[in-house]
Amino acid sequence: MSFLGTEREVLERRLPGLDARLAAHPLAELERPGSPAIAAFRDAGGAALLVPEHHTGIGASPLEAVRLQRAVGARCPSLAVATTMHHFSVAGLVEIARHGAGFEWMLLEAIVGDRLLLASGFAEGRTGQSVLRPAITAQRRGDHILLNGSKKPCSLAHSMDVLTASVTMTDAEGTERLAVAIVPAKSHGVSVRPFWRSSVLAGAESEEVVLTDVELDPQMVVLSDVTAGSALDSRHLAGFLWCELLMTAGYVGTASALVERVLRHGGGSVADRAALVTEVDAAMLSVEAVAREMGDTSGWGEALLVKALTARYAAQDAIARTTQAALTALGGMSFIGSDEGTYLATAATGLNFHPPSRGRTAEALCAALDGQALRVG
Repeated sequence: MSFLGTEREVLERRLPGLDARLAAHPLAELERPGSPAIAAFRDAGGAALLVPEHHTGIGASPLEAVRLQRAVGARCPSLAVATTMHHFSVAGLVEIARHGAGFEWMLLEAIVGDRLLLASGFAEGRTGQSVLRPAITAQRRGDHILLNGSKKPCSLAHSMDVLTASVTMTDAEGTERLAVAIVPAKSHGVSVRPFWRSSVLAGAESEEVVLTDVELDPQMVVLSDVTAGSALDSRHLAGFLWCELLMTAGYVGTASALVERVLRHGGGSVADRAALVTEVDAAMLSVEAVAREMGDTSGWGEALLVKALTARYAAQDAIARTTQAALTALGGMSFIGSDEGTYLATAATGLNFHPPSRGRTAEALCAALDGQALRVG
């Protein structure tokens, strides 16, 4: 048994060769714009990870997926962020396919056969704005639907083959509802603008994707019953579950990379090192507990999402404690000799900024624990 050994075994078994390819590059090279990490992920067949076996995919279980994502985050934080968005989009397609809209199974098989990467255009990045209020609108225009708006930041902006976007659309009764639009990246009217200015997580390709009168066949837009402030339907619930768990696992992996450096170099006392391992492994065990329940339960309910959010916010606290303690254990000479430690500590704090934020969710979580419907704002 070794630290991160279980996670790297899953990564090697499910995506053979990816860990070695990532380990062959310096961290700085993996984390810069134009990183080789995304191409390595595509070449390893990572696009198929959550596509079910009956759609020719790998069909990884939730437990395997979070373990794999921790291993990826420990090698390349940017890749963990970017691929979480892909996996969560694929999981959404799988959920849509379960309800039989008709075309999703073809796209799922194309994701496997053509190694397509999906970017996620779901609401994010606007302070104080509900995650269920997308910045992209859909309007019927004759036999087509026109999309307008933008998503920023949008990971995989340069490498995406397909954009899956949350959009608002008015139904026949005049009610504004949420829908999922499936947009080929080469569609007329799709463009990418620079957005990400930080050097941290720059390898995730998180830029602004702009849609200007993008014309879609109506079957490429799947309407839901969800409105802003309403309870989540099964598709949105599944999406939130996958996103929270995979994102948390990836950032726990990033913090784990820092802990691994302390273990390797013998920094701090034995008690210090044991405490670091305890913190990050306990955070991961919480994520794994929810993932196991996902794998054992056919119908995912709000109670499971409450557990996922609880694990995510607890992980944020563990990451904050662990990264600072690990930097201290590594010592001043490590700080002087390399910026990898400070980079990993900074990158690991990124979990705090993904929606839904703790502040916006606190009231909803307390209400859900009091027996009310969970409303994610």
